[in-house]
Amino acid sequence: MTDNITTLDRMPPRKASGFAGADAQIRLAQRRRADTRFRNYGLAAILLALLFLVLIIADIIIKAWPAFTLSALKLDTLVTSEQADASAPQTGDYDASIKGALRSLFPEVKSRTDKKALDSLLASGAADALRRRIIGNPALIGQTLQSEILLSSDADLYLKGVSAKTSSVEGTGIAKPSDTSGVITLDIALGALDSDIIGIAKNAQGAVSLDTNTATLLLALNGGIVKITSLTDGKAEGEVLAPLTTADPALNGTWRHILVSTPETSRKINDRQIAFLELLKGKGVVETKFNFAFFGRGDSREPELAGILGALMGTAYTMLVTLGLCLPIGLAASIYLQEFAPRNKMTSLIEVNINNLAAVPSIVFGLLGLAVFLNVFGLPRSSPLVGGLVLALLVLPTIIIASRAALKAVPPSIREAAIGIGATRQQAIFHHVLPVAMPGILTGAIIGMAHALGETAPLLMIGMVAFIADVPGGPTEAATVLPVQIFLWSDLPEAGFQSKTAAAILVLLVFLLTMNGLAIWLRKKFERRW
Repeated sequence: MTDNITTLDRMPPRKASGFAGADAQIRLAQRRRADTRFRNYGLAAILLALLFLVLIIADIIIKAWPAFTLSALKLDTLVTSEQADASAPQTGDYDASIKGALRSLFPEVKSRTDKKALDSLLASGAADALRRRIIGNPALIGQTLQSEILLSSDADLYLKGVSAKTSSVEGTGIAKPSDTSGVITLDIALGALDSDIIGIAKNAQGAVSLDTNTATLLLALNGGIVKITSLTDGKAEGEVLAPLTTADPALNGTWRHILVSTPETSRKINDRQIAFLELLKGKGVVETKFNFAFFGRGDSREPELAGILGALMGTAYTMLVTLGLCLPIGLAASIYLQEFAPRNKMTSLIEVNINNLAAVPSIVFGLLGLAVFLNVFGLPRSSPLVGGLVLALLVLPTIIIASRAALKAVPPSIREAAIGIGATRQQAIFHHVLPVAMPGILTGAIIGMAHALGETAPLLMIGMVAFIADVPGGPTEAATVLPVQIFLWSDLPEAGFQSKTAAAILVLLVFLLTMNGLAIWLRKKFERRW
C-alpha cells in the first residue's frame, strides 16, 4: 500500500508571525503613540527655544529703546560779543550762553545751590552744537538764536521714566497754600491724592512723614512746585521747591500731584531737579526725538554723548582686513589640498593640524598676535590692521574646511567631462568645479566672518580695549570694535550706559543676522540642483 502523505503534511503547524491579530494591533498602537510622543517632545523643545529667544530679544529691545531717543531743550540763546569774539569764535564761552538762557526761565533762582542744581540738568557737551553753529557763521554773534540744548543723562532718563517710577495725576477738589515760598501748609482733601499715598496715610497713626527714604510727593500748583513732607487727612505740610505765583486756592484741574515712587536716596536726580524738569515740561521747551547722534559720534565718558560710530568704523576696517586676507588664502589652500596635493603623510598631517586649529580657543590667537604682530613686527597697537590679522588667523581654518567640503561635494562627473573634452586639470577646476562650489565657499566665508565679528577675547590681548574717543580714519589708527565697545560700556557704573550697552548689542545682532541672511541668499542664488 502506497503512502500518500506529502511533505507538507509532515511539517509542524506554523506559528503566528506576530504581524496580525489583536496583539499585533496593540503593539502597532504603542509604536504610533511613541512616535507621537517623540514628535511632541521635539515640537515642545523647539517652542521652548523660540520662547527663550523671543524673551531675550524683547528684553534687549526694551532696555535698548531709551538709547535711541534723547531729550533736549529748545531755548532762545544769545551769544554776546563779551562771550565770543567774531575773529576767534572757537574760544568763546558758549556754556555761559546756554546757562543764561536756562536761568532766564527761572528768575526766582538766586542761591548758589539752586543754580548748581539747575545747571546740572545740562549735558557736559550741551554747548557743542551752538559752538559749531557760531564757528560756521560768526555773524550770528549778538543775535537771538533758537538752540537745541542737550540734557544730562540723569535728566534724560528721568523724563523717559527709566531712573524713577513717576505718576502724574490731575488734582480734584481744592488745594489752598498758606504762602508762596519757604515751608508752607496746604488745605487739601486726602481723597484727592494718589491711591498709594492714601494707603500710606490710612495705615499710619496720625501724620505721615515723607523723607528721602520714602516716595516723593510733589504738588504742582500756581506755577510752582511744593514737596510734601507731612500729610494728614485734610492738611499737608511741605517745602516750596519752585516759588508759587500766588497763594490763591487751586481748583479742580488747575493743579496736579506727582508721585515719584523711587526714594531720593536711590536715584541720582534729586527732588529739586525733578521740580525744575516738571516746570520745563510745563513750559513746553522739552522735546524728545530720535538719537541720530548715537550713530554719528565716537565713545565718550558721558553717557549722553557716547556713540558707536567709532566702534562701527573700527569693526568695518577690521572685517575688511580679515576678509581680504582669509578668503583668498583659505580658498587657495583648500583648492590645493583638495585637488592638487598628493595623498601622503605630510598632507594628512596638514589636514589634521587645520582641523585642530579650528578648535583652538580664540584667546590663543590673541596671544599670538601680541607676541608676533606687536612685539616682533611692531605694528600699531589697538589698530584694525592688527585686529584683522588676528581674526584672519582665527577664521582661516574654518574657511579652509568649509571650502574643501564645498569642492568635495561637486560631482566627479564634472571634472571627468571637462578633462574628457580636452581641458587641463587647472581649467577643469577653475572653469567648471569652482563655479559649482562657489555657493558653499561663500556661505562658509560669511559664516566665518560672522564668527569673527562676535569675537572679543583675541582683540583684548592686542589693546583694542582702550578708550578711543575719536573715529578712526583708517586701518592703522587706534580703534575698537562693537563687541569690545559692549564690554567697555557694560562695566561702567552710570545708568545711562545700560541702555547704550543694550542698543549696541542690538546693532551687533542686526549685523550678525544680516551676514547670515546674506549667506542664505547667496546659497539660494548660486545653488545648482542636479
